[in-house]
Amino acid sequence: MTRLTCLIPAWNEAARLPGVLRAVAGHPLLDRVLVVDDGSTDGTAAVARAMGVEVLEMPVNSGKTAALAMGIAALDGDHVMLLDADLIGLTPEAVTKLARPVLDGHAGASLSLRGNAPGVWRAIGVDYISGERVLPVSLLKEVAPQLATLPRFGFEVFLNRALRARGLSVAVVGWPGVSSPWKSQKQGMWRGLKGDAGMIRDILRCQTPRELMAQILWLKRQQAKDAA
Repeated sequence: MTRLTCLIPAWNEAARLPGVLRAVAGHPLLDRVLVVDDGSTDGTAAVARAMGVEVLEMPVNSGKTAALAMGIAALDGDHVMLLDADLIGLTPEAVTKLARPVLDGHAGASLSLRGNAPGVWRAIGVDYISGERVLPVSLLKEVAPQLATLPRFGFEVFLNRALRARGLSVAVVGWPGVSSPWKSQKQGMWRGLKGDAGMIRDILRCQTPRELMAQILWLKRQQAKDAA
């Protein structure tokens, strides 16, 4: 039975994925590292295998939610660490910092606040759509049947709702030295803007603006409890 698995969905991240895998492969708190290649065309799966981690492959690009669903079906054990594949500046120390609140029993889940998160999220101290989290595998298994109803994006706000409904405490972990490139940097300005618009559309398909605000306020209260 694994204690903590690292699950990384990846699409065309052959250039950036090695930096993430160097921080997690062989990490003493991680029993397993699993990359789900979401139909990449740039050799992402081969890069991951060359670095000695487990790889699952989607037959075609189906979006982050579908890739996560495939990974969740393969999970066992107690907890999972979800990481995006394009992180810059990730270190073993940052991985430890995200895992410790949950593994030490101080929180039911944790999520990151990256150094380049949107300014408004850094100002309030919470990034409610952070892709880097630690949480119980049992929760993901419970909600897995619902993932097929979600759009390509929107998994994070769906997960917030599940965490809140189950009354799990959430630790917000500052990652000032870790960043994630904007879509415009990876795909070009117009494709990036189109991608951002699609992500926002999918998020609003999953949750109303009122519910999103309720999630943010709930996460802020969690942060206040940690500070106390």
